[in-house]
Formats: sequence, C-alpha cells, structure tokens
Amino acid sequence: MKTLYLDCSMGASGDMLTGALLELLPDPDGFVRTLNALELPGVEYVREPSVKCGITGTHVSVRVHGQEEHEHAHDHEHSHEHTHDHPHEHTHAGMADIRQTVERLPIPQAVKDDAMAVYGEIAEAESHAHGRPVEEVHFHEVGALDAVADVTAVCLLFRELSPDEVVVSPVHVGCGQVRCAHGILPVPAPATAYLLRDVPIYGGEVQGELCTPTGAALLRHFATRFGGMPVLRTSKIGYGMGRKDFPAANCVRAFLGETADRTDVVLELSCNVDDMTAEEIAFACERLFDGGANEVYTVPIGMKKSRPGTLLRVICREPDREKMLGLLFRHTSTIGVRESVTRRFVLDRAERTVPTPYGDARRKESSGYGARKVKYEYDDLRRIALEHDCTLEEARNIVEREDG
Repeated sequence: MKTLYLDCSMGASGDMLTGALLELLPDPDGFVRTLNALELPGVEYVREPSVKCGITGTHVSVRVHGQEEHEHAHDHEHSHEHTHDHPHEHTHAGMADIRQTVERLPIPQAVKDDAMAVYGEIAEAESHAHGRPVEEVHFHEVGALDAVADVTAVCLLFRELSPDEVVVSPVHVGCGQVRCAHGILPVPAPATAYLLRDVPIYGGEVQGELCTPTGAALLRHFATRFGGMPVLRTSKIGYGMGRKDFPAANCVRAFLGETADRTDVVLELSCNVDDMTAEEIAFACERLFDGGANEVYTVPIGMKKSRPGTLLRVICREPDREKMLGLLFRHTSTIGVRESVTRRFVLDRAERTVPTPYGDARRKESSGYGARKVKYEYDDLRRIALEHDCTLEEARNIVEREDG
C-alpha cells in the first residue's frame, strides 16, 4: 500500500508541508511553475534550498504583492484574527471571499472541496476561540491569501502523490507564549489547540509556536490516522523547512513508500433507488468519484412492486464517510444508506514514467501473493492514439517498445 508518513516532531505549517511534499515529486520546480500558473491574486510561490542544523531541505515562501506574509503581519505566524468589533488599517476577507477566490482557481473540483474543507476547519477554530459565529470571522487580506496559497498547494500535492494512507506522528506544538493581534497567548494558541483536539500532541522545551492553525487543519483533514512510523519500504524522503531557527532542525519530514501490510479497511456504502434516470445516476457517480471515492459502481436489481431499480455502492476510506454520505443524500433520491466495514487484500503498487517520442506514459506495477501485473495508464495511451491517429493497441505497442 502506498503510504505517506509525516514526521511532525517540530510541528507543522502550510509552508513546511508544501516543501516536504514537493521534495517527493520528480520535478518540484515544474510543480511550482504549475502553482504560479494558478494566478492567485498577487501571489507568487518561491522554492529555495534551506539548511537547518546541517540538513538541507526545501523552504517554500509565498509572496503576496512582492513580500512574504510575515513581513506584513503580527509576530503571530498565521495572522488570523477576529475583527468584528474593532477597526483595523488592513483590508479583511471573510469566508465568502475565500470561497470565491478558491472557486475561481483552475483546479479540479475535488481539490477545491478539500481546500474549502480545510479553511472551514480554520474558520470554525477561530470562531470557537473568539466566541463569535463563523460568518463574523475575518482574516487579514494578505494573511488570507497566504493561507489560501498554502492550503491550495498542499491539497494539489496530495492529489498529485495520491497516497493510499497518510500516517502522521504525534504533533509537537512547542511551549511558552506567542504574540498575536489580541495580545500574548499561550502555546498552542486557542485556535490551534481546538484544531488538534483528539490528535496526539505534546510540548517540550522548544520555545515558540511550532504548529500553526493552517498546519493543524491540513494534518487533521488528510491524516488517515495518527501514530508511530509504520513498517515502511521508503522510496523518497522530503524535508520541508520552516522559516525560524531552533536548536533542533525546524522541519517536517515526509516519507513515501510501501507498507508491508497488504490489507486495509474500507467502507462500503450502499443504497437502492428506483426513481432516478440513468443520467442522474451517472452524474451522482461522477460526483462521488470527484469527492474521493475509491470505487463507485451500480448493479441492476428488482425492488418492491416489481419495479426495476439500481443498487449504488460506494467504496471509501473511513475518514471520507461523512463526505460520501453527504454526496449520496444530495445527488440521489435515497433516504437511507447502509454501511459495511470490509477488510480488503491489496497488491503492492508502484508507478513509473516511460518516456516516448510521443510524450510520457505512466506504467503501473503491482505485485504480491505470487502475482505480478503491469499496465500502462489508459489516459496516456488514449492521448498518444488521438494525437497520432493510431489505434489504442498501436499506442500500447509504441510504449512497450520504448519501455524495452
């Protein structure tokens, strides 16, 4: 199983997670160019090498109108604040503004949904910390753009890496106090503490805020589980460096590899419908896939009063249960969904890129239980066939020849 393990022994922030995940890609600079092509208003991503305690990694800074966010904001690293009762010289953005910004981005809808879910967690935490409704929570305009940039980058990176499981270590939050717009707060700051509820955290002797609200919300959203490092055949390691210097290396480490355990637990969510058109069912399936379902399929069934109907079944991971239920109830006519918890056996999987004169083609390999399978990505074969007016079989033969 393709597993990503995040070592948060020096906490986490949006830029640290971005840097660590970037280092797992074959072309980090190309991905940064992709991020800058999103054209977030006034935002530029800059990737640069960084050395902490003799370890070299990647620091990703987000420059808003030519300056890094911390140059504008208070000492409190995330610059989120509630502004209902007091004027401020900065322009502020609410959740409606942030949603509008995210919806305009040329990214897949599933990534937009992830980004808004993460930002929704941040807004809820700020709301809880300040005792105000979510709609009255506002953020510095510059700080909001910085956080949207971090959240969008990490969501896109998770989509690019597509791990089957994300395991996160207990999170080091730091200790002492932190200065923010409201004064001096204890570490972890109230919003961060709220986001890390039910998550294993610890303090220590490092003075300062190690985990920001953005980092906490991203970990909470993407973690399959929290715990120690699993038995992992590591293929790549990434170091995402923070801005500040501490006695210990200020970084998030990301380990990507295959876990030895070839079983995992999935949920099967099922419902029966007999009053939906084929187009409506097809659209519902598309939305479920876009939402992150592992598999969606239909089976023709007979229902009461001899009506022909359809069994719609969704296979997903436990953290995605609520999202899948919401999509099922929203896009189908069902008023009830059944759940089964299933353990499945899976082959070890790997993917590599085969360069050809007609462009790259991805090769998927899987093995285990005495079996080995190789398959070229259909979308890549289809592209070659369409661009060069050949059959799918001829495109496959071209790739196989180049693959040796």
